[in-house]
Amino acid sequence: MLIFVRKMKYMIENRNDKKVGFTIGKFAPLHKGHQFLIETALKEMDKVIVVVYDTDVIDIPTEKRASWIKELYPNVEIKFAHNPPSQYGLDKESVDIQMKYLVNIIGEDKPTHFYSSEKYGASVAEYMNLVDRRVDSERVNVPISASKVRENIELNKKWIENKVYNDIKFD
Repeated sequence: MLIFVRKMKYMIENRNDKKVGFTIGKFAPLHKGHQFLIETALKEMDKVIVVVYDTDVIDIPTEKRASWIKELYPNVEIKFAHNPPSQYGLDKESVDIQMKYLVNIIGEDKPTHFYSSEKYGASVAEYMNLVDRRVDSERVNVPISASKVRENIELNKKWIENKVYNDIKFD
């Protein structure tokens, strides 16, 4: 039986039709909206990659923000976006700059779906020829954003995990 289970696991991990989803973000801080998006991807995909970007909007290191995700979702693969390009936007030049950077980070992985709640999701999916999987764009299921959490951590602490709250308040 153990041999059968190992063989099935190997076949699943190495099949050609594997659904691989990925998402990107600063997770500054990680909140329930991010969690809803990651949990949706985990339910729908065989593998999920989360790319965590450097940012100066919060005084929490990228590795710490990634650890919040990894603690909650040990099955996701974390990749780091250190020193990202400063040019942002949905114009062709900005998208090209950002996408070349992102493709380099993704490396040999072959994602099939891009998960996002933001407008840029369409640009990423189109550039990389992926399924654009938009999750809760209107913030109906989880009406919060990281900028709102940062505006007033005490008022919005219900939208973040205790670990995240403690790291922000006491680090």
